[in-house]
Amino acid sequence: MNFSKRITTMQQSPIRKLFRYAANAKKQGKKVYHLNIGQPDIETPANFMNAIMNFDRPVLEYSASQGVPELIDGIAQYYRRYNMYFEEDEILITNGGSEAILFSLITIADSGDEIIIPEPFYSNYNTFASAVDVNIVPIVTTAENGFHLPPKEQIEKAITDRTRGILLTHPGNPTGVVYTKDEIQCIAEIAQEHDLFILSDEVYREFVYDGLEYISFGNIPEIQDRVILIDSISKRFSACGARIGAILCKNKKLIEEILKLCQGRLCSATLEQIGAAEIYHNLPEDYFKKVREEYQKRRDIVYEGLKSIPGVICEKPTGSFYVIAKLPVSSAEDFLIWLLRDFELDNETLMLAPAEGFYATEGLGKDEVRIAYILKEEDLRKSMKILKTALEMYPGK
Repeated sequence: MNFSKRITTMQQSPIRKLFRYAANAKKQGKKVYHLNIGQPDIETPANFMNAIMNFDRPVLEYSASQGVPELIDGIAQYYRRYNMYFEEDEILITNGGSEAILFSLITIADSGDEIIIPEPFYSNYNTFASAVDVNIVPIVTTAENGFHLPPKEQIEKAITDRTRGILLTHPGNPTGVVYTKDEIQCIAEIAQEHDLFILSDEVYREFVYDGLEYISFGNIPEIQDRVILIDSISKRFSACGARIGAILCKNKKLIEEILKLCQGRLCSATLEQIGAAEIYHNLPEDYFKKVREEYQKRRDIVYEGLKSIPGVICEKPTGSFYVIAKLPVSSAEDFLIWLLRDFELDNETLMLAPAEGFYATEGLGKDEVRIAYILKEEDLRKSMKILKTALEMYPGK
């Protein structure tokens, strides 16, 4: 029996592809520090769980396809903090940010159309684009430049008559980059001049460090009709398993078209929406400040640890909770398999994500890894010690 080319040409997740090696390491009694996946260990706000446990209705019904009104209202209130004003019919609740991206791609691009994405990029963008036969056109960014965008003319060279939009994660996953005001304005100008959509995946908005100013694409008035904001509670509230995301856009016609897809899948999970609404409406004022400070401390531990290892190249990330590092190895994936299968330090080892899967350009990222600094400080210090020792002992440099 044959399978579709759509699925057989789709890559495995670089974040999860080495899980079987980690599972075997655990069977051998090793402790594995998981820095391969963006699963925060910070506790989900208690009122999320309480709202679900206190749900008291005799029937768990379908909710509205666009989302429950109290969650839509809570998200609108949240955005008003950032001087972005969305009406009820400009917000759609989705099954995580993943569905938000998938539905947006389906709506703006036909089979064979193109989306420009700075690389390295969140690896599941490949999955979503492949699923709907949309081609990714990568724009290369580098660790040496902190993964900031290339000049405008270089980005414009990638535009063809099949280009429908530009997709960015801001702040960046896997890079941790926070784009400057000039970079935001550059993308805005390109989108206007070439009639393109901007899909801005802003799920890490709250995690910006070193006092940097964060500017959303939603804050640029002249492009409001072409900016599609992608959002989620997964990272912001450490609620990855809830699968509650959102699409926000001032282009009411676009929202109306995406709603057809929302109606086709009926609704997002009602109970999780109730929990998410409670968080948005009743969150302590200092919640984001505390979480941001915690991640910045973790960032500093990992960055200083990486800089102390001979041959490792990385720039200090300024957002999200990831860093890309070049290692002094020919194949990062082979090294990571060795790390799990053959290495241990005091019966402990480490799992990272090979960065090659975050690129679309063949050959890039082979010697790079993505590190998610989502564990407690003590565990991160141990992880950096393990990595340094492993690189000293690795026979495949």
